[in-house]
Amino acid sequence: MALTNLDIAELLARTAEEVEEVKRRAYRRASRAALAWAEEAAEIFEENRPLTDLYGIGPGLAKRLKGWLGDPPDLDGLPPESRSGFSTMAVARSVVDAHPQWRNDIKADLQMHTTYSDGTVSIEEMALASQALGRSFVAITDHSVGLKIAGGMSPEVLALQAQKVALVNERMAPSGFRVLHALEMNISPTGEGDMEAEVLAPLDLVLGSFHSNLRGGEDQTERYLAALDNPTFHVLGHPRGRMYGTRAGLHADWPRVFAAAASAGKAVEIDCNPNRQDLNVELMRLAVDFDVYVSIGTDAHSTWELQFLDLGIATAIEAGVPPQRILNCMTAEEVIEWARAR
Repeated sequence: MALTNLDIAELLARTAEEVEEVKRRAYRRASRAALAWAEEAAEIFEENRPLTDLYGIGPGLAKRLKGWLGDPPDLDGLPPESRSGFSTMAVARSVVDAHPQWRNDIKADLQMHTTYSDGTVSIEEMALASQALGRSFVAITDHSVGLKIAGGMSPEVLALQAQKVALVNERMAPSGFRVLHALEMNISPTGEGDMEAEVLAPLDLVLGSFHSNLRGGEDQTERYLAALDNPTFHVLGHPRGRMYGTRAGLHADWPRVFAAAASAGKAVEIDCNPNRQDLNVELMRLAVDFDVYVSIGTDAHSTWELQFLDLGIATAIEAGVPPQRILNCMTAEEVIEWARAR
């Protein structure tokens, strides 16, 4: 059978463990990139198009891919946990294409970053690019003060950003597009946020995310319960904190976590970054049993990453998430009211 992009990602990751250091980084980068390819490499190969058209593939790697696609090797054994439970953009596109109404139902992208923290473009550029992709509103969720490695914003900078969001909304008002002023707040391992409640109060939406101590294998249920008891955020961002090929993410008694989220009225996020896919289909199916709200965000740091929303939509479709429980299916005003009610 033809190799899928997920197969190729695994082959590249395994090869990275065997080659000399100078080549290892290229294989690892290409392994991660394979998850984001919108076309199956096998189709490009069959149509005799250059494999160097694929993101992250140069002539040397193209030669290796061509050999694998022409004579597929056996993929014996299961991948390690850090590479398990992932999908690809190519598969996600096919899932969403089979359910076209979802692209109309999903009105927003509820996590993205700009030059106010570790993003590469302005608020207005992200808004315009999102509008061009058919969104009717977005949430700008730059990092909070405690995440200094990602350029986290001080309360003063957050206030200045509010003025910029208002200006962008004024400019885009004739088109009906809206930017929500939001934040991805850093949550400590003991559940505290790094911004005061009065600083957060004017925001339309607050995500709370773990960004530290993400590699331990022990049960982290109490950590989640402490965080979900924190009233200053609305959405638990990329809950496991996993990263493809790098860390498997946190472990917990997920029924207890989702029950606590439902009780607190908080949403859990599907982070659409191909290397995160967090929560994935398996855990989202479990979350559905607890009737939790769901928020979908690309976690985009540049305009080209905004296309990743299909990964989150496909996860919601395959997990059976009811659209009425997805914040992205609401209007901007409904999301704001939902957050205020919490």
